[in-house]
Amino acid sequence: MSKYAQAAIEAVELVYQGVTDSPVKAWDMATSKLFGKGSWGQKKGCPKNAFLGLCEDGFIEGIPKGIYNTRENSINKNYAIRAIELITEQPKLLEDIKELWNRASNGNGISHNHQMHIVKALYNKNYIKG
Repeated sequence: MSKYAQAAIEAVELVYQGVTDSPVKAWDMATSKLFGKGSWGQKKGCPKNAFLGLCEDGFIEGIPKGIYNTRENSINKNYAIRAIELITEQPKLLEDIKELWNRASNGNGISHNHQMHIVKALYNKNYIKG
């Protein structure tokens, strides 16, 4: 499991445990712990925006819809949401992250940047609303 997948799980659990009610703070806490506060890994936007985008649109159990991203229409949020739609229809795609990414990104040819690891981890922990 990637560190960003771990961060997403830890962030959700911090909210569940009542440590914070903010997914933004929870993400910052989890990534600070895993990567070091202020580090490049902690600040990386693609996984953060994918996670917060899922929270924003109410895809995460126990986290209310809200405005959590700094960008209203993040491409990484859209990739994560599309991936959830795809695995809801075809759960076997979880076994092939490259193919899941290819479909979620409409075959744009760029490499995924941990967005799919976050989706997979949250889905496997049953943190994605069904």
